[in-house]
Amino acid sequence: MEGRHLKSAAAWVLTLGAGVALIAATSRESRHQSQAVAATAKLTGVPALGPNASLNGKRVLPPNNPWNTPIDKEPVDPKSAILISSIGRYKNLHPDFGANWDGGPFGIPYIVVSGNTPKVPVSFEYDDESDPGPYPIPLNAPIEGGPDSEGDRHVIVIDRDNWKLYELFNAWPQGRSWKAGSGAIFDLNSNKLRPDGWTSADAAGLPIFPGLVRYDEVVGQKEIPHALRFTVRRSRKAYVHPARHHASSHDDPLLPPMGMRVRLKANYDISGFPPSAQVILRALKKYGMILADNGGDWFVSGAPDPRWKDSEINTLKRLKGDDFEVVKMGPIRK
Repeated sequence: MEGRHLKSAAAWVLTLGAGVALIAATSRESRHQSQAVAATAKLTGVPALGPNASLNGKRVLPPNNPWNTPIDKEPVDPKSAILISSIGRYKNLHPDFGANWDGGPFGIPYIVVSGNTPKVPVSFEYDDESDPGPYPIPLNAPIEGGPDSEGDRHVIVIDRDNWKLYELFNAWPQGRSWKAGSGAIFDLNSNKLRPDGWTSADAAGLPIFPGLVRYDEVVGQKEIPHALRFTVRRSRKAYVHPARHHASSHDDPLLPPMGMRVRLKANYDISGFPPSAQVILRALKKYGMILADNGGDWFVSGAPDPRWKDSEINTLKRLKGDDFEVVKMGPIRK
C-alpha cells in the first residue's frame, strides 16, 4: 500500500510539474505573441493613438516630398554667407523643445486620432486662406504652450486611418467647436502644395508636423528621415519653393525668405555629442532645415516629451549660425 501511495504521489508530482510547465509555456507563448503583435505594428508602421504618440516608423508624406528629400549634395547658394550673417553668424542654435521648462515638457505638441474621431466646426480669422472644417479635433487636444498660452497656440491632429494632417494657428476651444486664426488640411499621401500666396497654420504656408524633432524618431528609430523646421527673428517679404507665403513687410534682399533651406556643414565634427544629439545633427547635414516662420533666431522646433534628456538636447546650443550654409534656392517670389 505504502509503495502504491509513493508511486501515486510521484505521479501526481510529475503531473503537477507538467501542468506548471504547460502553463509557463502557454504564458511564454502569449507573451511572445504579444511581442510579435507589437513588433508587427512597428514594422507595418501603424501609428499609436494619443498625444505625442509614436508613428512607429510610418513616414510622413511621400519619399520625394521636399521635406523628405536629401540636400547634402546640393550646391551652396551664392548669397549663403550674406544670408547667414543676416540671421547671426555667432548666434547659437536653440532647440525649442524638451522635457522640462516652466514646470513641464515644452515644444509644439500633436495628437494622433483614429478615423472615426468626430469632426467639429472651426471658425477662422483668415478664412479666405484657411481650409474649411469640420476638423477631427478632440476636446482634450493639446495646445502649444498650454490652455492659457498667449503664444502661437498651434493645434496639430494626425488622422492615422485616413492619413491626413489637420493644423490650426491661434486655436481656442469654444465648447464643442474651435476658433482659430488660420487652419490647413494636408493629405499625407500627396505632395500637393497650398495655393500660391496662401498661409497655413505656419507663416510659410507649409505643414508644421513634418518638420518637428520627435522622440519616437530620435530615440526609437535613431534616425530623422526629413528636414526640420526653424525660425528667424527677421525675414524678407518673399518666399521660395516649397513655401507659399511670406511673413514680413521687409523688402531687404539681405534677409532670408520663407522656405529658405540651410544645412549643417559636412565637415562639422559631431563625434563629441551625445547619441540623441548626433541623430539630430546627422539629419541637419543630410536634410537640413526649412525656414517656416518668424520667431527666435535659429530656433529649431520639436515636440514635447517628458522622456527627453534636456542635458543632451542642450548640447545642440554649441552650434552657431556660422556652422550652417544656405542650400541654393530657386526663383524667389513675393
